[in-house]
Amino acid sequence: MNTTTPTASRSATQMLVINALFVALTLVATMFINIRLPIMGNGGLIHLGNIPLFLAAMIYGRKTGAIAGAFGMGLFDLISGWTAWAPFTFVIVGAMGFVAGLISEKLPTRPVIANTVAVIAALVIKIVGYYFAEVILYHNWVIPLGSIPGNILQVVVAGIIVVPFAGRLKKIAQKY
Repeated sequence: MNTTTPTASRSATQMLVINALFVALTLVATMFINIRLPIMGNGGLIHLGNIPLFLAAMIYGRKTGAIAGAFGMGLFDLISGWTAWAPFTFVIVGAMGFVAGLISEKLPTRPVIANTVAVIAALVIKIVGYYFAEVILYHNWVIPLGSIPGNILQVVVAGIIVVPFAGRLKKIAQKY
């Protein structure tokens, strides 16, 4: 016997579709909109996957942000041959999406400020998380420093693109 109401089922179905959409958008933006730079360590891949990740987090909240980041970029690592990175990416980028969404949810009356703080928090998570992931993978404390400029560039570019529009897009999404 189904005890859920049609409204609850529809809402759950809508969120499933939205989560899947943002996973796919994050995967595609990471996979097909990227540039490899000749920087030591793993800092040579610049991609735009953080844009749909931040949109998911800022519009739909921490759960959707975490799902989009963890699964979208984690799948990229698995599909593109960066398999050793997939567990680290799942945790690090999932945390980025979760924290960005959480901050955005906690300061809804000031979306530009909240989303700017969310991007900064995500940047810190990315830098620290990937630094230690590279220390583990490369067994070296110096080589991972080469990834920091690329990580900063990825997140800052995504923030510049997303922050001005995320508040307005959230209002539009709430209408539907």
